[in-house]
Amino acid sequence: MAEVKKIVIVEDEPDTAEMFAEMMRLSGYQVVKSYSGTRAIAVIAEEKPAAVVLDVMMPEFSGLDLLRYMRKDARLAKIPVVIVSAKGLPSDIQDGLEAGAASYLTKPVSFTDLKDAIEKAIRGGVN
Repeated sequence: MAEVKKIVIVEDEPDTAEMFAEMMRLSGYQVVKSYSGTRAIAVIAEEKPAAVVLDVMMPEFSGLDLLRYMRKDARLAKIPVVIVSAKGLPSDIQDGLEAGAASYLTKPVSFTDLKDAIEKAIRGGVN
């Protein structure tokens, strides 16, 4: 039997985090949630997930700052990240992709779009 892949969800809004978590559970993943960027670094390093679902707008520091940190940390650099954000301007999307996201989805996101983005990110890794 294949090992169940783990997804870390970094989202400061608990209802949104739970909705994403449920989408991932229904897709067959084990889920760990983090509600802050500072805590997320430790969670991601500890859990070594197959992928991360990341919000951009969070207290403390942004999801993009977290993503840039991950890309510079050898332990975290290869973990694919899918950004899901309310920020949907072309410049926002470009910033996310340039920071190292595998893909950038805008809220509200459909179950199918999130599932497909995660599966593609896990198969393809970091851009």
